Amino acid sequence: MASQTKKLIELDDVSKTYDLGEVQVEALRSTTVAMDRGEYVALIGPSGSGKSTLMNTLGCLDRPTTGSYLLDGQEIVCMSRSQRARIRNQKIGFVFQNFNLLNRTSALENVELPLLYSRGISGRVRRQRAIELLEKVGLQDRLHHHPSQLSGGQQQRVAIARALVNEPAILMGDEPTGNLDTKTSREVIELFRELNEEQGLTVILVTHDQHVAKNARRNIVLRDGAVIEDTLEFSRALDALNAIADD
Repeated sequence: MASQTKKLIELDDVSKTYDLGEVQVEALRSTTVAMDRGEYVALIGPSGSGKSTLMNTLGCLDRPTTGSYLLDGQEIVCMSRSQRARIRNQKIGFVFQNFNLLNRTSALENVELPLLYSRGISGRVRRQRAIELLEKVGLQDRLHHHPSQLSGGQQQRVAIARALVNEPAILMGDEPTGNLDTKTSREVIELFRELNEEQGLTVILVTHDQHVAKNARRNIVLRDGAVIEDTLEFSRALDALNAIADD
């Protein structure tokens, strides 16, 4: 049974090593991090710093090589691939830089898609939940538009609605504003903030964008696969990033 403690995420001495034959790459080194329910966290650092590996670990896409990962009280490390897939479907919604929408289906059908894998949900309930979420992200007049008929910002809003349709505990974004212009990026980040503050949704974002990182309440800075700063003060995160750039 899932824990009802405040801690939603507990990584203890987690590492991830990729075996590339003659070479082994240590992508994540001895990482210990805990996150409470309702946090808004940005994972930041230069390319190759390990932030995507950490995101994949937290999102149950990758299994750690060593250490322990408790997600809502459940140990992830010993789970099979199918068990991790089930946990992802139940607890985590993903938003990606490239939206990952199906081009030949409408916004409504894209949002409904994850519910097809959930047993016991009727077509009527599925459709109603998808409509409500598209309304929540401001696309009530775009239900039947295909991705090619939508702007980049609108496509990302569809992707966010899709990520929320299973009512996850965690919303994860991998460079979610990377393909958006400045104005649209701000609108999407404002939507993340509203979901965090008004619904208590735990939000974890990987980003290169300092504006995105500044809007998070907590910043975790990575370098060479290790956490070098974990702070609630953005100025300290910025100092850590600048120190990396100066080396």
